[in-house]
Amino acid sequence: MNTVEKALMHGLFIHLHHNIDKAIDFGVFKKLNDAVGKVSPGSLLIGPDANDDAAVFKMPDDEGLVVAKMESHCSPCVPRPYDSAATGAGGAMRDVVAMGGRPLFLLDFIGTRSLDEEVIVGPCGFEGKCTCGNCEVMTSGDRINLIVRGIHDMCEKMEVFVVGGGLSTSFSDIVPAVVAAVIGRMVVEKPLTKPAKNPGDRIIIFGKTDNDGNDTLYRAGLVDTMRPALALFDEEKATMEAALEAIKTNKINACSDLGAAGIGAAVSESVRFGGLGAKIDLQKAPVKTDSLTPEEILICETQARMLFQVNPADAEEIIKAAEAKGVSAADIGEITDGKEAVFTFGDKEIARIPHQPPAELTAEYES
Repeated sequence: MNTVEKALMHGLFIHLHHNIDKAIDFGVFKKLNDAVGKVSPGSLLIGPDANDDAAVFKMPDDEGLVVAKMESHCSPCVPRPYDSAATGAGGAMRDVVAMGGRPLFLLDFIGTRSLDEEVIVGPCGFEGKCTCGNCEVMTSGDRINLIVRGIHDMCEKMEVFVVGGGLSTSFSDIVPAVVAAVIGRMVVEKPLTKPAKNPGDRIIIFGKTDNDGNDTLYRAGLVDTMRPALALFDEEKATMEAALEAIKTNKINACSDLGAAGIGAAVSESVRFGGLGAKIDLQKAPVKTDSLTPEEILICETQARMLFQVNPADAEEIIKAAEAKGVSAADIGEITDGKEAVFTFGDKEIARIPHQPPAELTAEYES
């Protein structure tokens, strides 16, 4: 198990970001929703037990479908509050898009220390004392203003209403709570879903990859400094519009946004939930700089990217739909009938991710 495999599998199998069901019994909510569904005129098509990008609901007396997602971006707001709040909101919006919906409005919640208490913003923020000389000391109130501005600017660019939210200054932890909930409406009749469906489907990526966003490496203890993803406002809007145009063709078989752990997690989760495999050539992914390593292309969390799975005959049409909106797109691999995701860079294998964690990984974190 090499370093990048260890980081990716830690995110997929150990860290609670991708394993919420280890902390919360989704079965309880499923029973509740089934009971409510017997008396409510609405219907829940995709709920919290589905392991998908967002929930999908049919409102009473409404022909369309509503999509909803809540996203937290707490830890990244310590070193980079403006960008991290913006990308938290943008990530929730991409989750809505991934189900086939256009984001319409957002609610947010911020929890932090007292407004006049000092906080450290920068790489040393988690330590409570700056030793790098690149941090900024500010009040919690000033940091809130940066967080709110990040959410505002992303919503302004994406043309999404901010309709409400909440604030608490009773938090004592170094890490603030930064949560965004986004509601949208489907642009097609049926929701897309994350699980891979068909061996042979081509995997199309929208958007260029860079080396920003090393959160997965940081949480796995493989780097010392968290370097959160940068907010890409114009690119986020272009990618959303390109994705919605592609979705309207009704030729998308599965879809995921690229958030935590980037290409690696999006592909691995899709094939894991679909009971299939994938083979990805990272060399084919559009990048912002040729100096990126294969490992960075695999796992970095650059924003404004989406993954689509389509029939081979439809791949070129979907790529052209992106390019017509000014978004880079490429065919980077295929769904296989295997039981693992294999990532290569040309002829060199970079990572091989199984559906279940290897014993050596679970043993390390259980000890």
